[in-house]
Amino acid sequence: MVDMTLSQQIAYYLQHNGGYVLDQFVRHFLISIYGVLFAAVVAIPLGIAISRKRKLAGWVIGIANVIQTVPSLALLSILMLGIGLGVNTVIVAIFLYSLLPILSNTYTGMCQVDSNVLDVGKGMGMTKLQRLYMIELPLAVSVIMAGLRNALVVAIGIAAIGSFIGAGGLGDIIIRGTNATDGTAIILIGALPTAFMSVTTDWLLGIVEKRLDPSAKFSKRAE
Repeated sequence: MVDMTLSQQIAYYLQHNGGYVLDQFVRHFLISIYGVLFAAVVAIPLGIAISRKRKLAGWVIGIANVIQTVPSLALLSILMLGIGLGVNTVIVAIFLYSLLPILSNTYTGMCQVDSNVLDVGKGMGMTKLQRLYMIELPLAVSVIMAGLRNALVVAIGIAAIGSFIGAGGLGDIIIRGTNATDGTAIILIGALPTAFMSVTTDWLLGIVEKRLDPSAKFSKRAE
């Protein structure tokens, strides 16, 4: 491969290892998704809860913020001592890093709901649970989606670092490239799909976020 151009090296590697690259791409994406989904299951209900008792919000968000300030490689190393090498450690790390954006956005979205709208729902005889599902969550969902969007983009980057502790993914290809004598092409084969995954995911979730925005729906109906 030394005498080949960079594009020829990339084509040659994909020709012989295309299946492996695709497997690692899917593995990388699933690791990111699982960590964010687990965080959403915890952070969204918690965000709703602290929006009801706002005195606790500063403490809860502060704890999540402390986790966020720990460097990813340091956090992975700490978790590795307790959990061991592999995928589970990376998923837990992504889970911890995803808590803050989802939690803070859920709290913000719930707090931004107009109290007058809630009073109308209460006047119509809605219970607290009905007001939550029929008024508050629909009005806050676009803000919550923005938190999920940020969390998933960060998760994709952390999953790449997770390859250093045996989690696999596209980061594994990047590591192979750094260990090779002339590994520029291999590094690009791992790095470019990672960047593509991050940009594409952010773009798609951005579209979903806009479509779920109540103000956008109202403006379309007005037109």
